[in-house]
Amino acid sequence: MSEAAPSNTFVHEVAVRFRDLDAMSHVHHSAPLLYFEEARAAFWRKIVGRADLAAIDYVIGEMHVRYHARIEYPAQLRVELAVTRVGNASFDLSYRIRDEAGELLVTGSSTQVMYDYAAGRSKRIPDIVRARLLDEG
Repeated sequence: MSEAAPSNTFVHEVAVRFRDLDAMSHVHHSAPLLYFEEARAAFWRKIVGRADLAAIDYVIGEMHVRYHARIEYPAQLRVELAVTRVGNASFDLSYRIRDEAGELLVTGSSTQVMYDYAAGRSKRIPDIVRARLLDEG
């Protein structure tokens, strides 16, 4: 039996695609990073209230992945994302990927660094974004 996600968890559904499979007929080990990214992009659209590419004003500073069970095809996955830390110029997220039965398949974490693409350097988290991230955490 699986435990329920905390109330502050953002949930994004992802379908396993045939192209995600490797030669061993299960999902390639790199695919969870894409599933994390899809969930993170949907979460970020919610946080900043915009869907354009300019709304993504962070870069990935660090990423960790732990595999608990094979992901097979076909499947509808539940990617759970939570804010675990908000710093001055960066924030951390945790991830859990579960199958339709609730089995934990993959966990992970990432550090996002706010980035000013025009200046080519990191920047502080804007106050409104910080407040929204803290509300989620």
